Amino acid sequence: MLIHWIWLATRPGVSGRQKKLLLDYFDDPEDIFFAENKIYACVEGLTEDAAAALEDKDLKQAELILKECMHKGIHILTMHDGAYPARLKHIADPPVVLYYKGCLPDLDGSPVIAVVGTRKASGYGMTVAKRMGYQIARCGGIVVSGVASGVDGMAMRGALTAGTPVVGVLGCGADVVYPLSNRSLYADTEKCGCLITEFPPGTEPFKWNFPKRNRIISGLSNGVLVVEAPERSGALITARQAADQGRDVFVIPGNIDVPTCAGSNALLREGAISVMSGWDVVSEYAHLYPDRVTQDTAPAIQTVTAEEMAEAENYPLKVAQKPRLPISKQVSDKKKAKKPIDNRQPPGYIDQRQAPPELTEDEKRIMELLDGERLVDDLVAQLGLPTGKVLSALTMLQIKGLIRQLPGKRVTRS
Repeated sequence: MLIHWIWLATRPGVSGRQKKLLLDYFDDPEDIFFAENKIYACVEGLTEDAAAALEDKDLKQAELILKECMHKGIHILTMHDGAYPARLKHIADPPVVLYYKGCLPDLDGSPVIAVVGTRKASGYGMTVAKRMGYQIARCGGIVVSGVASGVDGMAMRGALTAGTPVVGVLGCGADVVYPLSNRSLYADTEKCGCLITEFPPGTEPFKWNFPKRNRIISGLSNGVLVVEAPERSGALITARQAADQGRDVFVIPGNIDVPTCAGSNALLREGAISVMSGWDVVSEYAHLYPDRVTQDTAPAIQTVTAEEMAEAENYPLKVAQKPRLPISKQVSDKKKAKKPIDNRQPPGYIDQRQAPPELTEDEKRIMELLDGERLVDDLVAQLGLPTGKVLSALTMLQIKGLIRQLPGKRVTRS
């Protein structure tokens, strides 16, 4: 019964891993509820404290949660339901129960891309987040994020602009809006997708809830895209959880002089995949979802409006800067007539060609092996180097404009 699922999900002292072990052993929460205490000792990996927590058979809390969900229009999804996302079910500590508002999209039938980043994003980061959300959605992907201020919320706004469903994963109850500045984003997400959480109705956004939320964001996804993140960021936690779960990690290269890009740039050094567009991300899964993935040629969203910035970051709207006056024709003509001395023909011995970029030994070896399209895994095997080191070298070669990435984790010379 549903009430026993909620009872199991709310057992204090029983970790997500242990709940999964219990379900593997008993198959059904009702069997766990009615099992004798001595049977719990047969479950390998279950601690004495966890077994003691299971001895509490009081269903009052579960009944209250069930009533709250019915009253507030919150749907309940258990691990045994057919709509429960398959990828999430196979992580080490999947949530036993999910609560959601809205309409749950088919998360197993399309590429799901998590887009994450800092709450205090730069103007560049906010613009790119919106653009990436829009492009991923237009190419057939479903955007998942944390409905937070900054990158997360802006990526979701971009995806909603494309007219596709989005999924917001919460660190609180489905009936709690956090932050309040994202009230309209919550409403739009519920209308065009869903808000989902493992926390029962009324749960406040405690800070310790968000690392747990992050594992769901990555667990739902085929890959995680980090747009902009400082060295200490929840987005990096999500990226590392994604790597632990066997997900791909993508990164937008950032300005090396901007602190909010330090963490995401560090992921590139560790072997994350450098991308420049939503298609770069979604194309990695074209072979898995050939009927859903298409390269979109519609113009990309270029800017974030002042209203969106104010709502997403709770910034006060600022007075617009004074527009630059057009240069008069008279001044323009004077500039055309002027002949600066540094426009003279340079001496013949100066080589005007651009110097080729310097390459490390690893980068040189890769370029020697790239006689055509090559699988990254084949390069790793042939080079005999650690995977992270090869991926880092490939990223630098791409930044230097010498190679380009192809769908299916292949690379070739530019």
